[in-house]
Amino acid sequence: MLVFAVVTPFIWMVISSISPQVELSAKPPHWIPNNPTLARYRSLIFGSQSGAAIPAATEKFLRGMLSSLIVSISTTAVCVVAGTMAAYALARLPIPGKPRVLVGILSAQMVPVIVIIIPLYLLLRSLADTWTGLIVLYAGFMLPTVIWIMHSYFLSIPESLEEAAMIDGCSRLSALMRVILPLSGPGLVAVSAFTFLSSWNEFFMALIFTGARTKTITVVVTEFSSQFGVDFGLMATGGVIGSLPPLILAFLLQRYIVAGLTAGALKGE
Repeated sequence: MLVFAVVTPFIWMVISSISPQVELSAKPPHWIPNNPTLARYRSLIFGSQSGAAIPAATEKFLRGMLSSLIVSISTTAVCVVAGTMAAYALARLPIPGKPRVLVGILSAQMVPVIVIIIPLYLLLRSLADTWTGLIVLYAGFMLPTVIWIMHSYFLSIPESLEEAAMIDGCSRLSALMRVILPLSGPGLVAVSAFTFLSSWNEFFMALIFTGARTKTITVVVTEFSSQFGVDFGLMATGGVIGSLPPLILAFLLQRYIVAGLTAGALKGE
């Protein structure tokens, strides 16, 4: 029942994207369209069928896909590098007040975005309508989760491996790069996939901090409208295309994501 409740809206979105406008507005709705069409997909991806000009909707959609790709990849890179280094320091180095630091990191993750959105906008308004501002915001909100996951994963790796590497002449950083990170593959894949998917799917902050040049795909698909009203068929088509990258990533990395998220809980220190 839970799977049905989760999958049904996506199935209906796919059906809406291939249904003619007449059938889409019919009552009762058609679960199976009588005359399915891919015209909306061709229009969004390739522009007008005549090839004379690219419609405004197509240009906006492709720009939104590019923005989401740049922001998601950049946020993932920042979070994985910074989060991994911070998690390793918390797991291995004698940092004063380490439990308080971990509690503070977890507490930061619990703050709802809507509570601090106005102070954030006042603080970062100079970076509004830029990819940099969105990357900074996403990285700040996702780093606590990355640090917690990688911290648990590093604790599951025996410290004796690093000690043996340092006896052989490695520095602490060299031991991390040559010994620990290769063993942390599932954890790195898990946090990378989590950060990418969260960045790609985020809507609220993207709506507030982006403008015409930097809108992400989640914002763009809500703006498909004409002089006659909202084009729900085009919105559904954009939603289907925009959901393909995270779906493909989740299916390809499913085994590694599950292994990375559960490794810290299943292995002892």
